[in-house]
Amino acid sequence: MTVEDLGAATARLLIEAGAIQISQDRPYVLAAGWASPVYVDCRLLIGEPRLRREAVRLAALAGRRLRETVGFDAVAGAETAGIPFASWLADALDVPLRYVRKRPLGIGHNAQVEGGPVDGLRVLLVDDLTTDATSKVSFATGLRQAGADVTDVLTIFYHSAFPGASERLAQTGLTLHPLATWDDIMRIDLSGRLNAGDRAHILDFLDDPVAWSTRHGGRSALPPRKR
Repeated sequence: MTVEDLGAATARLLIEAGAIQISQDRPYVLAAGWASPVYVDCRLLIGEPRLRREAVRLAALAGRRLRETVGFDAVAGAETAGIPFASWLADALDVPLRYVRKRPLGIGHNAQVEGGPVDGLRVLLVDDLTTDATSKVSFATGLRQAGADVTDVLTIFYHSAFPGASERLAQTGLTLHPLATWDDIMRIDLSGRLNAGDRAHILDFLDDPVAWSTRHGGRSALPPRKR
């Protein structure tokens, strides 16, 4: 399966699960402060067995490709939604599993990592969603402080509309591998899945997400870069 086919299959799965949630009346305010008319809830893939199996199958295809190209010894799920996805992926790939907390618990070398040591291991970080990548940097930092080698992140979806994520990842030495992005969502046949009004609403947002956020009370720019 090509990267494009994988993206299209993931996009269809997200739409089938009802994960592409659109609000034309009241915008969603994402954790990064941006206002958006759409919210992608990858956690809806967790509940139903058929959707869950397909999500794991697609993630395993990407995971096997990454194991062949960049290599890794273990996967680490990001608290919270990344943990179940990483658990199923670890089983599918037959590799060790760890998870990484949002914040350290206590003190010491492994204060942010659970499930066993990662010292000297090359670890693939797994999460459900990436928006501005701030949390991915924090998770990778926690794993690195525990001695892991972390260079790659696998997520179900990348909310690629807003600026800053690619620069933040590059500065931290991380490469993001999303199963799907907005390009995949908008490229597939959406007839019968999203109505014309919803599609037009998304396209208007994607045309200039920062301006859309500004008009709807969300963040209007990136914070100043620290010197």
